[in-house]
Amino acid sequence: MCSQRVASAAMSPQQLAEASAAAMWNDDSASQRLGMALERIAPGEAVLSMTITDKMTNGHGMCHGGYMFLLADSAFAFACNSYNQRVVAQHCAISFLTPVACGTRLLAHAREISRRGRSGIYDVQVRTETGDVIAEFRGHSRVIPGTHLGEE
Repeated sequence: MCSQRVASAAMSPQQLAEASAAAMWNDDSASQRLGMALERIAPGEAVLSMTITDKMTNGHGMCHGGYMFLLADSAFAFACNSYNQRVVAQHCAISFLTPVACGTRLLAHAREISRRGRSGIYDVQVRTETGDVIAEFRGHSRVIPGTHLGEE
């Protein structure tokens, strides 16, 4: 444990974000099974992508809102877990702005708005590859005990 503590203490904020994301990704079967990809990670920021398949459409033939929420929530999770602290969602809300067709590749860009004590606020914008904004998400986070890299 001592060597891990020294190793993470010596990391730059970017290296810590990358190591935390790699550790989290290994156990994130939901994001992986839906075909999400972690496009970018930085301290307090993450971009995830996902292509909408026919299994993700609703009775109207468009992307079910739950899948857009899941993509935004996963981006939020990677952004708020980028400091080698275990962090969970405390409250989330999403506004769906426009329907999404099957085959569309979505990008969810999460960014930190505020981080104080055990609480944080993160905004996530979900866009198509062409830049159309299709959903806006706000997540409130809460730090829980533990770290991603094994030290306490």
